[in-house]
Amino acid sequence: MTAVPAAELTARAQKASAETVADVLTLVNHETGSYDLSRLAAGLDLLRELTVHRLGPPGREQRHPGGEYGDTLTLTYPGTGPGHVALVGHYDTVWPTGTLAGWQHPEPGDDGRAKLSGPGIFDMKTGLVQGVWALKLARESGAPVPTVTFLFNGDEEIGSLASRPVIEDVARRVDATLVLEPSAHGAVKTARKGSGIFRVTATGIEAHAGLAPQDGASAITALSEFVVAAAAVAAPAQGTTVNTGLIQGGSATNVVAGRATASLDIRVSSSAEQARVDEALDAIAVTDPRVRIEIDHAWNRPPMTLGAASAPLLDLARDVAREQGRTLSHTAVGGASDANFVAALGLPVLCGLGAVGNGAHAQGEFIYPDTVPTQTALVAGVLGRLATPLTGPATAG
Repeated sequence: MTAVPAAELTARAQKASAETVADVLTLVNHETGSYDLSRLAAGLDLLRELTVHRLGPPGREQRHPGGEYGDTLTLTYPGTGPGHVALVGHYDTVWPTGTLAGWQHPEPGDDGRAKLSGPGIFDMKTGLVQGVWALKLARESGAPVPTVTFLFNGDEEIGSLASRPVIEDVARRVDATLVLEPSAHGAVKTARKGSGIFRVTATGIEAHAGLAPQDGASAITALSEFVVAAAAVAAPAQGTTVNTGLIQGGSATNVVAGRATASLDIRVSSSAEQARVDEALDAIAVTDPRVRIEIDHAWNRPPMTLGAASAPLLDLARDVAREQGRTLSHTAVGGASDANFVAALGLPVLCGLGAVGNGAHAQGEFIYPDTVPTQTALVAGVLGRLATPLTGPATAG
């Protein structure tokens, strides 16, 4: 039996749209900030319950403890055809517990289209639900479907420090990985910047700011010099950005600061830029030689590009979209995701198959609910075509 036409899957998704959106709101109304372990644990329980409600018990499941981070859950549903696909998404959000109560809902746009808003609805709880319903629709179509492993992690927004080994292990065991992060206005994401979170520590000499300022060596002054110099390392034309997002230091206003720290968010588009940034930051010198500068070069995610392994997956998704009567574009974005890890292994991966909307990490983030059936059917159609191992010519399109 061949894969079900995408148009038919879209019609099925339209009929299920109200239930799908209701599932999205169920997840959104349970807050899961990245640092609230109790809410994360309960949120993962809720996500598992929703998945089992829609798909039945998995053939295999494992909950991987996250320690100081949210746990990672893998649920594997045996297929009716060959092939094995991973559907990956995170259930943690950037929003702390309590945000929902004061959430500001956006007004409809000039086009009058309805919006749904809530913390994490765009990034990325809608994608999680669409993935579950995509498998449900694909199975109900009667056509062969591959084995599907869902991977839900609770630490993506803070670097996937605990879940990365699980993600890489699952990716090595499957034929293709689909990451259900939000789309770029409907486009899938085939290139992402690499990212690093660098911690810079300045250690100076404390002294009384009034009685003996000359005896002190200000860590704050030195760190201020450093972050200004670090900003100059950015090369926007090459896709490299440097942002000092956090800075702390000192003990009192009348004390020359003995210690100060800064956290830098660094984004690069190539490994060559990674190396250049490392060298440039290490070369920064501050005015007072008595202050010691230490840099923790913590590169978190490697750059993601559209490689030969992933190009056929993009072609396949475009074929499904054409059957839906639309053109599927792809793009490069500045944000990183768990797809970066899979791409760095040279394995097939496609990202940005989730929600259509806007405002990730911003008050009022939203989705267009009228796009939920189309996006769900797109993933369902891709699953149907992956009921055989991914093969085909590699074209960057």
